Amino acid sequence: MRIVLADLASADGFVSKDTVAGGYGSRLRPFSRVTQVISAMKRHLHALPSVQLGYIAALCGAAGHEVVYTEGEPVEGDVAVVLTSLVDYRRERAWAQAQRERGLRVGFVGLAASKLPELFEAHGDFVVIGEPERAAMRLAAGERLDGRVRSAAIEDLSTLPFPRWDLVGGLGRRGWSAPFMGRPVGGSFPLLASRGCPEFCTYCPHRILAIYRDRPAPHIVDELEYITSLQNRPYVVFRDPLFSEDRDRCLALCDEIQSRGLTLRFECETRLDRLDPELLAALAKAGLAAISFGVETSSPETLKRSGRRPIPAAHQRRIMAECRKLGIVTAAFYVLGFLQDDWSSVAATIDYAIALGSTAAQFKLLTPYPGTPMWRQLGPLVYETDWERFDGYTPTFTHPSLSADELRFLLGAAYTRFYVRPTCLANFLRLGGRGLRAAERFDPGVLARHERRERAMMAKAVTC
Repeated sequence: MRIVLADLASADGFVSKDTVAGGYGSRLRPFSRVTQVISAMKRHLHALPSVQLGYIAALCGAAGHEVVYTEGEPVEGDVAVVLTSLVDYRRERAWAQAQRERGLRVGFVGLAASKLPELFEAHGDFVVIGEPERAAMRLAAGERLDGRVRSAAIEDLSTLPFPRWDLVGGLGRRGWSAPFMGRPVGGSFPLLASRGCPEFCTYCPHRILAIYRDRPAPHIVDELEYITSLQNRPYVVFRDPLFSEDRDRCLALCDEIQSRGLTLRFECETRLDRLDPELLAALAKAGLAAISFGVETSSPETLKRSGRRPIPAAHQRRIMAECRKLGIVTAAFYVLGFLQDDWSSVAATIDYAIALGSTAAQFKLLTPYPGTPMWRQLGPLVYETDWERFDGYTPTFTHPSLSADELRFLLGAAYTRFYVRPTCLANFLRLGGRGLRAAERFDPGVLARHERRERAMMAKAVTC
């Protein structure tokens, strides 16, 4: 059987799927000069092959089937499996429908298909509900899948074969990077060392499909060894939302990487309270080049109301200082528009992002996703009916204190204030000492210019 795996590229903004927003995906349509640059950088740095399709390719390939991959071109085959998202579901449905008309049977996988199967089932032959591997095993065994196909989660992740990057676009993507950069341009390998999330943030879709499970350190390093056999000194992106949940496992992972003599660089996403100087030093020695982490808001009370455990500001600053000392690139995530937010609290979060001094920052608007506790909470306030606009950058519900125009303006101001300042460039270039102090002297003048522009546009500046 010839099985087609489709991860469709989008020409409308920059679309990330697979493990982004739990699998619902995000779409950044540039809305300012700064976000035009951010979108271009994401297109080069964040276009990773799909882990889900990598696993499906491995299972089907091991069963003797021919596996082919496409990002949108029609491909001859018997069955096509389409990776779904919320933010680009219309294109995914249209492509699937066109393949059916050409004689292929078509199925859908992913979080969007699992939680909103009604969006897809009229346009395909089957929709997989759940993590896709068990359904893929049935497909690989020759079973004809029809309708809504329940696919239970794999309890022991170490029983799965490693993703086949030779089949789903992971090879031939040789990347390059400057000395001051983390992730290279053009080529990285994603890796899941765990699935799900053990935290209870009410807005996050990472934990709504299956319970948290992790893999033992030796098995993870087996996969790293496999990846290093595919590419010399690869760059690996751990896609776990909480990579360092188990400190002992992280230390064992570092020891295993070094004992096997593997040469690679990697990045991870985690919570800052799951890091300490000793652990950071061990990770850096093993190849850690970058970390990303959620700060979300500067208000501990808002975090508590959203089910997220606050992290003391002193600890955050300490970890940031250690990362700078070790040369680790940092990216902080922020969410604007919590129910408790007003103009001043959003301004305070933007000020905190600048003061914390991460290398990069991502700002998004609070988006209630289907299946999350926050969806149940904010359901009566949601006015948006187009699922593709649940992209992380578009207002979707009636906020008690901020209009949609104000939210969009604050989002744009956050990107401008963070990135258009001399110290941001100094941090990116890893300047210290006199170079950083020189940049800091110019910051007040740049900030004053932003304030004048903001007042001209909104009759007030983004200040507390």
